[in-house]
Amino acid sequence: MGEEEAISSDVESETSTNSSRPKLTVLPLIALIFYEVSGGPFGVEDSVKAGGGPLLSLLGFLIFPLIWSVPEALITAELATSFPENGGYVIWIASAFGPFWGFQEGFWKWFSGVMDNALYPVLFLDYLKHSFPIFNHLAARIPALLGITGSLTYLNYRGLHIVGFSAVSLAAFSLFPFVVMGILSIPRIQPKQWLVVDFGKVDWRGYFNSMFWNLNYWDKASTLAGEVENPSKTFPKALFGAVVLVMCSYLIPLLAGTGALTTPWSQWSDGYFAEVGFLIGGAWLRWWIQAAAAMSNMGLFEAEMSADAFQLLGMSEIGMLPSVFSSRSKHGTPTTSILLSATGVIFLSWMSFQEILEFLNFLYAVGMLLEFAAFINLRIKKPDLHRPYRVPLGTFGAIMLCLPPAVLLVLVMCLATLRTFLISGAVIAVGFILYPTLLHAKKRKWVEFHAQEPAAAVAPDAVTEQQQHREIVEEAAVGLLADLSCVKTD
Repeated sequence: MGEEEAISSDVESETSTNSSRPKLTVLPLIALIFYEVSGGPFGVEDSVKAGGGPLLSLLGFLIFPLIWSVPEALITAELATSFPENGGYVIWIASAFGPFWGFQEGFWKWFSGVMDNALYPVLFLDYLKHSFPIFNHLAARIPALLGITGSLTYLNYRGLHIVGFSAVSLAAFSLFPFVVMGILSIPRIQPKQWLVVDFGKVDWRGYFNSMFWNLNYWDKASTLAGEVENPSKTFPKALFGAVVLVMCSYLIPLLAGTGALTTPWSQWSDGYFAEVGFLIGGAWLRWWIQAAAAMSNMGLFEAEMSADAFQLLGMSEIGMLPSVFSSRSKHGTPTTSILLSATGVIFLSWMSFQEILEFLNFLYAVGMLLEFAAFINLRIKKPDLHRPYRVPLGTFGAIMLCLPPAVLLVLVMCLATLRTFLISGAVIAVGFILYPTLLHAKKRKWVEFHAQEPAAAVAPDAVTEQQQHREIVEEAAVGLLADLSCVKTD
């Protein structure tokens, strides 16, 4: 069999395997990105208090998406369509800087994702305990946490397409009460209240951490790229739709609540939107918002766990992790990866919200700086890489696009406490040790690995074009220091 026939056979085999699994389309992908980034306005209340009034909060959710969310979404659209594999950003980093840094990126992002996911079952019960005080007691709280984590994990196991359409329903249910609240607030709006700010009482660390946390994780969806229908067209549309949805989900409730009420801004803290709903619409709206908050936490959990599990699957498929992590259930889901992520959630759920928030932001900032560097590196070193979607900027424009968000990342890191620096440093050190440990296990054949070249995006039925990209793909192969001879033989 000639090389051209072998390539064609590989493409047909992969297509046949993928076609047997349901794929994500635009609407479910928008919902998953929405929940990976936002999940609704729950948690943005702190930005009003930390910002010393409504003005900085409203300006933040208008300006931060332009200097942070939009650039990150554009970069994600280009790189996710160039490398439509489940490894996502792991493959981008490895393609630009080699497998060692690709593994570190994957470890940081997975660890921070599991920590983030540990919040949602806890927050779910925190909303319920206002109506059911029994959940204040450990005897009821611990079994409930285990039950919620187990049931949501099972939903992930049943299939990504089910998770996607569940996210659509949950997003509609979670956002609709704020649409109603916005309409009811119109007669009571006083625009001058939006301009209130007390710079002497601004908590800059809390403000920037709140803004950053509520507007990050746009790149998470890239770990599902291998499960997306026609990613070259679906990803850009879904990311654009998600940016608009996230901005509206923050601004409409904030404009309604701060403009219609005269309550002191110092009362704005986590969960305050339920009180805003009561003051604007009555008890029925408060109940609705509390239920929406609980459902939103379920959607956040599902989206985060899907991204974390498929990231491990992608890393296993390219040889960075043992092959057991790439095993799929009959539903097409990575069983071992889901179980490991769920175990991490259970063991990390004891940490406080603020501890997790600052710690997550720091690790995420380190990873994003590496992603921006990879984006520029690939533009310079691989200008001919097939990019189904390309950010319409040259090399200089790409650098300028990354500059404002990079400055924001450095600022967030500089505002971290010494404790966050120490814990993050310990996690990074574990990643440095874990990589050579896995390499040693591979050489000794203690566990089974398999290396598969990450497929750069190619036009349909373009065997000739795939041959042209073969050299680039081989260079980007990110197996766990797999022997080059084995890669060429494969």
